[in-house]
Amino acid sequence: MLGKSSSESMDQSDVENIARVIAADYGNRPDGLLEILHRLQGAVGYVPEEAIQVLAEALNLSRAEVYGVVTFYHDFRHHPAGRHVLKLCRAEACQSMGSDALMASVEQRLGVACGHTTADGNVTLEPAYCLGLCATAPSGMLDGRVVGRLNADRLARLLHEAGA
Repeated sequence: MLGKSSSESMDQSDVENIARVIAADYGNRPDGLLEILHRLQGAVGYVPEEAIQVLAEALNLSRAEVYGVVTFYHDFRHHPAGRHVLKLCRAEACQSMGSDALMASVEQRLGVACGHTTADGNVTLEPAYCLGLCATAPSGMLDGRVVGRLNADRLARLLHEAGA
């Protein structure tokens, strides 16, 4: 029931019900909030605004507390992601090896700023704040697959793989 679904085909009551079921699976315990949010994003594809109030009520937290967690952690999406997700590392080691220039070139090629999805819904460009590949900087990740030693050519191949 909570498998990956098209968020576009879900209405508000579907999202609210999924949030309630997930919270109940964790005993409506506030200490389960992070796991609940990850599971909700896995089921819906992002953390919808309408789920925040439902989770707050179920976990006996304020809406501000839930919203604060959602907005603090960079991995929680506020909108559905594209078919492919490209993350480029923004940490210091990658910046020192040219990740800023790579990000600028990707933004130009895709026609979107970091944190956004292309108009056709194909690629979402997101920042990552350390992928643990500092020795092979700059690094990135396409659809969960990490790639080190990125340069313009390797990045172009990743974008081609994503259909961009």
